[in-house]
Amino acid sequence: MLGSSAKTVDMQRDYYAQTATQYDTMHAHEGGDDPQILKFASFFLRGLQAGSILDVGAGTGRTIQRISEALPSLSIRGVEPVAELIEQSTQKYGLPEGTIIQGVGENLPFANESFDVVCAFSILHHVRRPNEIVKEMTRVARKAVLICDANRFGQGRWAVRLLKLGLYKLGLWGLVNYLKTGGKGYTVTPGDGLAYSYSVYDSFQCLSGWADQLILIPSPLCKAGSWFHPLLTSRGVLVFALKNRE
Repeated sequence: MLGSSAKTVDMQRDYYAQTATQYDTMHAHEGGDDPQILKFASFFLRGLQAGSILDVGAGTGRTIQRISEALPSLSIRGVEPVAELIEQSTQKYGLPEGTIIQGVGENLPFANESFDVVCAFSILHHVRRPNEIVKEMTRVARKAVLICDANRFGQGRWAVRLLKLGLYKLGLWGLVNYLKTGGKGYTVTPGDGLAYSYSVYDSFQCLSGWADQLILIPSPLCKAGSWFHPLLTSRGVLVFALKNRE
């Protein structure tokens, strides 16, 4: 949705524009819609005494509405590139106009440290260069960055998971995935549109260079059954990157 290639960006935005009225139903399984994930997010927001939050790739504003219901005193804004999805936020959820503004995650229209917390739910696997967005999120955040997204290393059979991790550590996963996707580097499915191979661990270095503490939680929640949890056991991961402030 927020990628750098003009062709793929247009493909993804067209997909969301055409499916805007069905967006919430089609993506009901994703991070921001998981009640347990929202419960964890609300818990951390309270603990941080957050007064403001920015949702990057806010879609129809459903996550904004749910966080607002849990924390009514919180000032919450959103950024979303697809106008049709923003229209749904006012028509379907009654969010005030201007709550979600049209923009892209690679160039957030806010000054440094404008929000206590900046979050992104299930958007980074739609981006060719996700860390461009993550860097913008850390620039705009004062206290914390929250990301809930896919984890390729926790998907597939155990042998496949270990192979993917090994290839990634050797710097070969990009090439293998390029060949696997026939030279495109992405896949297109009816239920998710255009998607790239992504793991929140791809952004680990970017986040750890900014934060003083990283907390990783499996998404959806599952019982730890391995020393490799959640790296090799969870198909998605919720990351809280916290910056200590005196």
